[in-house]
Amino acid sequence: MIDRSALDRETIRYALAGAAGGLVVLVAIGGLIFPGSIAGIVLNRAVSQSTVSSALRLSVPIVFAALGGIFAEKSGVINIGLEGLLIIAAFVGVLATDMLGAGQALVSVVVPGLGTVPIGNIWLGFAAGILSSTLLALLFAVVCIEFKADQIIAGLAVWLIALGLAPFGAKVVYNRPNTPSVGTFDNWTVPLLSEIPYFGDVLFNASPTVFMMLFAVPISWYALFRTPFGRWVRASGENPKALDTAGVSVRRVRYSAVLLSGVLSGIGGAGLTLGTGTGNFVGGGTVNGRGFIAIVAYLFGNYNPFGAFGASMLFSTLDALQLRLHGLGVPSSLIQTIPYVTVIIVLALVGRTQIPEAAGEYYESGEE
Repeated sequence: MIDRSALDRETIRYALAGAAGGLVVLVAIGGLIFPGSIAGIVLNRAVSQSTVSSALRLSVPIVFAALGGIFAEKSGVINIGLEGLLIIAAFVGVLATDMLGAGQALVSVVVPGLGTVPIGNIWLGFAAGILSSTLLALLFAVVCIEFKADQIIAGLAVWLIALGLAPFGAKVVYNRPNTPSVGTFDNWTVPLLSEIPYFGDVLFNASPTVFMMLFAVPISWYALFRTPFGRWVRASGENPKALDTAGVSVRRVRYSAVLLSGVLSGIGGAGLTLGTGTGNFVGGGTVNGRGFIAIVAYLFGNYNPFGAFGASMLFSTLDALQLRLHGLGVPSSLIQTIPYVTVIIVLALVGRTQIPEAAGEYYESGEE
């Protein structure tokens, strides 16, 4: 028997996808035919080097949080606290960098076999941001795995804790909810490749966090789909009893996956302030919902790191474009809604995502 309600939902999704795609095609064609029109200006700014380069930078926190969310949820633990992990890493990264010299000086560490090695304090601040996010993820894992807490409620708690704790920490240290600006990473330039017309300056003259992101996506895909650890993570989320029967600890796999989500989100959060931003933390507005957008990105990408990267780039490109569309006679408040309206449309289109069977369910070793 045909499920008519399902057919209606599919029809609506296809209609929305067709309308969105048709709008993009119309703007592109109109821009090519009438370069002086609004469509032409939009097209010109959309494909400019600065827009693409900015989109890559803006996608860094979303992509890393999405990769972290994939590992956690694939293991069976729904981590909607990604926003909180980004917030705490963004704040601690700036705070630690400021405490170490605000990016103006170097510190030295003793490495066995290498002697004294100078390390830029921005990198130490970056590492501190990652550590803070990982510790918060560990707290989340303990609450969910050991104490069987509802994962959704625990994820919301992580977000609210970070949302309050970061501005409070800034208030204690600086007597205001914001931090001063510190130094940020200089761009890394790859010789020769950076001279390739158009793409060279975009891909090979960028922040270190952009390079990390471009490596992290294929590495995450390989780890998830081509390694024993990836198979354990997927089995933990799909059939934990089978994994347990095979002699692999479901608890350890889930702990590892959640901690990995903390590390990856930490890179995204610290990279937001030290690698792609202005080097300061501005209350609760620094992250501005990117953790929740990351959840949409990996759902739309069907838990595939490449799919999540594509969805993240869609949002960040629109975000970068809206910043460049002011002054066209369209109310700025309306332009600013473009990325978020797109997210809503994307959410409406999400329908074929295969959520792991055991996602959100507690598992006790040996249970029937």
